[in-house]
Amino acid sequence: MVSPPATTSSNSITRRFDALKKASRRALVCYVTAGHPDVDRSLETLRALEEGGADIIELGVPFSDPIADGPIIQASSQQALEKGMTYDGVLAIIAQARLSVPVVLFSYLNPILAAGGDALSRAAAAGASGILVTDIPVGADPAREEWL
Repeated sequence: MVSPPATTSSNSITRRFDALKKASRRALVCYVTAGHPDVDRSLETLRALEEGGADIIELGVPFSDPIADGPIIQASSQQALEKGMTYDGVLAIIAQARLSVPVVLFSYLNPILAAGGDALSRAAAAGASGILVTDIPVGADPAREEWL
């Protein structure tokens, strides 16, 4: 595996895994759907996860058709959307939380595309350390992979 260059936003993720390896620890990676059950509780949950020892937090971007997810994430995603959560709302949560642990957006491709061509740079500016796009198999779309 090739390490990312030092200038990438994933550097905080690399540093976290390097520190864990040095300490002979495994990573505690936690998932939360942004905006579920509401913005305030999302912020409380993110801060509690950080205080509780999470090494990395995956913050789910709600999507209307989360077919690859199980019923719990599908329901939380639907509830967040019903309360008005958007891609930019997810970024606002990251910016407001100001966590010291890496936060990785966990998203399907459609919300990212719908957010516009600068969606990734806005995520980095908000404080996201990386992004997992769950519905693009590696090698299926090299041009999109390059963009991501």
